[in-house]
Formats: sequence, C-alpha cells, structure tokens
Amino acid sequence: MVQIPKTPAPVSPDPRSVPTSADVARLAGVSRATVSYVLNNTSAVRISEPTRRRVHEAAKELGYVPHAAARSLRAGHSRMVLMPAPAAPVGPLYAQFLSELQWELGRLDYTVVQYGAVGLRGDDAARAWAELRPVAVLLPGSDLGPKGVTVLKRSGARAVVVVGPEPVEGAHALLMDYAAVGDCAARHLYARGRRRIGVVVPQEPGVRSFSAPRLEGVRGALRGTDARVVELPLAYDETSAARLAARWRGLGLDAVFAYNDEYAMLLMRALQDEGVRIPEDTAVIGADDLMLGRLLRPRLSTVHIEVPSGRELAELVDRAVRDPNAAPETHKVLGASMVHRDSG
Repeated sequence: MVQIPKTPAPVSPDPRSVPTSADVARLAGVSRATVSYVLNNTSAVRISEPTRRRVHEAAKELGYVPHAAARSLRAGHSRMVLMPAPAAPVGPLYAQFLSELQWELGRLDYTVVQYGAVGLRGDDAARAWAELRPVAVLLPGSDLGPKGVTVLKRSGARAVVVVGPEPVEGAHALLMDYAAVGDCAARHLYARGRRRIGVVVPQEPGVRSFSAPRLEGVRGALRGTDARVVELPLAYDETSAARLAARWRGLGLDAVFAYNDEYAMLLMRALQDEGVRIPEDTAVIGADDLMLGRLLRPRLSTVHIEVPSGRELAELVDRAVRDPNAAPETHKVLGASMVHRDSG
C-alpha cells in the first residue's frame, strides 16, 4: 500500500516575533512587492481585487502593520498631519468640524495626530512640533509667527495651515471672521428695539481669541447708534452665572449676546431663577445653533455659523503636500446668519 504523505501545515510565526511583509507575502501567496503595493495604496500598479483582499486578510491574520518610518523613508516624507490640541474647551460645533476633517484626511491616507503641550506657545511650540517631522501642521486659532512657519518647513512640513482671524506669512490660511457673529447678533437685537445690550466674555483660558472679535463685532455694529454695550465676564459654571443674574436688574440691560449657545443656556437658567422674564425683560441670543437650544423654553434665538468644510480643508492640505512650492492659499470662511426664535 502506498502512503501519501500529508502536506505540512503552514508554520505560524513565533507569537513573540514581529510579523514582517515577507510573512504576509508567504501566507497570501504573493510577492513582497505586491504586499507593499497593496498596503501602501500604490495607485501606479494595478492589483486585482481578489489579490488585494488576500493580502489584507493575511495582514489582519498575522497582525501585521506597515512600518510608518520605513514608508516615510521611501516616500521622502511622512503622512502625519499634526494638529495641536485647542487651548480652550471646544464646543459641539467645532468638535463636529474636527471629526469631519480627521475622517477626510484619513480617506486621503493621512494620519492625524493631536499634540497637547501645556505652556508652549507660538514659535516655541513650533520647535516642539517640528521634532515629530509632520508632513503638515493644522493650527486652529494659533499665535504662530513667520519664524515658526520657517522652522516647521525646514523640518520637512510641506503644508502649514492656520485657521483663525488673521493670515500668517508663509502659511496657508482659512480666515474666520468671528466679528461677523457679534455683528449679526447686535443688528438683530437693535432692530428689535433693544438698546442696553450686554455681551458675555468667557473667562476660560484660550477663549479670548474667539470672544474678543465677537465683542468687537457687537461694538462695531452699534457704533454711532443710541445703544449701550456692556462687557460681562462670565465663567462657565453655575455659581458665576448665579452671581451675574443676582445683579442683573442693577445693570439695567434689556438684551444679552451670550457668546455661544452653551453660555446662553447657562445664563438663561440663572436669570429665570432670579425671576427675570425672557424675552420680556431681557432678550437672550446665543451662537452655534445647537439642537439643545431648540428644546429650551423659551426656544433659544441664535446665530447660525457656517463652519468650513472638512473635505475642503483636507483637500487643501493634500494639494499643499503634493506641491509644497505653490503660493500660500487664503480662503475666507465662516458665514453668520440669524435664527430668530422665542428668546429674543
């Protein structure tokens, strides 16, 4: 009787060893070059869909992950987009924008890394970011200067994009007209007969770069009129709101632009607890047009803000990475329109 030898089972890699592209190639039955083309999304070489599927399945089974540093060496740059963590707490509107932006950058094969650094600002922060060798840096509301942009570019950053009220020499810019938000709220209140208007200025660190232009927008809209504008410092907590509400009648205000919907809801509740009628005694206006504001009673009037598209910003980053010598682009974004409801 002839015995047929059994085909030996494939030898699994030692669980203590790091799987390599060669392991993936053996398991998928393809060359290492094919593994590289598939896992690095190389578009210059046509790979059939079944082969791509086999490579991805083999990589998943082995727990293989391409080495980012090796890929960066081959490409001549990394795929890391660095985003410094905002210095101030972000609201739902901005958080949604960041989420969309990260998804769109991921779709373009970039890895988004948020960098948190306490106490580092401006050009000093740029040197810390440069150590990570990102291919692009996105700076929301940053106080970065031209020297910082130069440091980042010399370290290999192909794109530096600032998102804020003013451009920075050498960087691409999305200019956010925060003053337009205050202007919109002020014109609405004035048209409805309000003449003694308070403006909430949050006391949380890092918010000033957003709140100061909104305050100036209110002042600019009412300059030369018979209206009076009063700055109202307010921390985002119930105690601070209660203290402000307790002295409200002494302030003689008939309206308030509360910076955003969250501060508006905080102050509105404190005013109602003091017996201040809204909008009869005081009109209250927020900004951001959050869903929760529509559920309040009275429903919150607000400034609807058109934030930049995450896809458009991701495509700007991609264009700059592909052509680092192109002239910096500047785009004006952030439209503002009034949503009139019950509170003012």
